[in-house]
Amino acid sequence: MSEVQVKGLMATLKLAGMAAVLEKTVTAAQADSWSYTEFVDVLLQSEADHREERKSKNRIKASKLRIEASFEDFDFTANRSITKAQVKELYTLKWVTQGRPLLLIGQTGVGKTFIAQATGLHACQNGKSVLFMSVSTWLESVSLARSTGGYLKFRDKLTKPDILILDDFGMRKFSSLEAQDLCEILEERQMAKSTLITTQLPLEHWQEVLPDPVIADAILDRVMHSAVQIKITGESYRKVKAKKLDSKKEEK
Repeated sequence: MSEVQVKGLMATLKLAGMAAVLEKTVTAAQADSWSYTEFVDVLLQSEADHREERKSKNRIKASKLRIEASFEDFDFTANRSITKAQVKELYTLKWVTQGRPLLLIGQTGVGKTFIAQATGLHACQNGKSVLFMSVSTWLESVSLARSTGGYLKFRDKLTKPDILILDDFGMRKFSSLEAQDLCEILEERQMAKSTLITTQLPLEHWQEVLPDPVIADAILDRVMHSAVQIKITGESYRKVKAKKLDSKKEEK
């Protein structure tokens, strides 16, 4: 069978990873006198790598992350309280394996959303499913789902990902029904799936936006005792970035 025929058969069998490296692999095998086992190993590994890369891209697309933020792009020179040890803790994803919630707490501009999205991207690249949405988008979606009779289906969608990221909790007060919806999601995900929440509000102030004290206590109980909490203080990174841009302009 010719190389062209082999490529055609690989395409039919949907072995795109193998087909992409076949010519190069044949050349290398002939030049270095590879054994049949070595030759097959390289082709199989190429196919496995190709499929994992495709799955990773699909997970990233499904995650609805707004930007492909990366830990490698995180600026440790900015005057913020988060440490390399804390970032490393996020990077290990051990908290995901344990099904623990993660709270990123800090004022506007300190990088909570960037860190949340970097965590989500890293998780996608390491085989975890992720869903990102702002709390305002979630509340709008819940309202729409209820009005169209699709609430249970929407709630099930939020319980499936390994990590659910809810960005900007506490920007407005919840109604009792909205607070109940949040409580149900946290309950469904408790001890099995991780929920990452970014917020300006320390836990002791959550009751200010959760009007029903019984539901508020239930929500706090589901996150307070098991959550990894990272409190971030410091100057707004947007302000720091603006200063750096101004400095570059002056240098020119």
